[in-house]
Parts: sequence; C-alpha cells; structure tokens
Amino acid sequence: MPQIGWLEILAVVIIAILVLGPKEFPIALKKIGSYVGKIKNTFSSFQREISSATNDLDIDKSLTEEEKEIKKKDKIND
Repeated sequence: MPQIGWLEILAVVIIAILVLGPKEFPIALKKIGSYVGKIKNTFSSFQREISSATNDLDIDKSLTEEEKEIKKKDKIND
C-alpha cells in the first residue's frame, strides 16, 4: 500500500486551494468530511449486520450440535 508523506499532503492542499480558491476550500473540506462520515457509518452498519448474522449462525450450529449430543445420550440410555 502506498504511503503518503507530509510533502505530498501539502502539495495536494496547495493545489486544491489554487484550484478551488480560499473561499471554497473549507466548504469542500466539509463536504468531503461528511461523505467520509457517511461511508464510515455505512461500513460499520454493514459490519454489525454481518457480525450479527454470523453470531446467529454460530448459535444455530451450536444448538444443532447440542441436539445431536442429547439424541446420542437418549439412544445410549434406551
């Protein structure tokens, strides 16, 4: 994964200020920040749903294994 240093960040900021202008630059940063926040929320929500689904599957799997053990014990007792 490429690494970005301070010099590259400074160059991008200077170019953005020159292209957008000093008045529009803070507005653009706000919009970018809100989009990044929305994307993070979406990914975290997706991750929570996946975790919940896998936990439910694990619970179902453990229940079926316990049921098998109970059936084996019942067969042994009979």
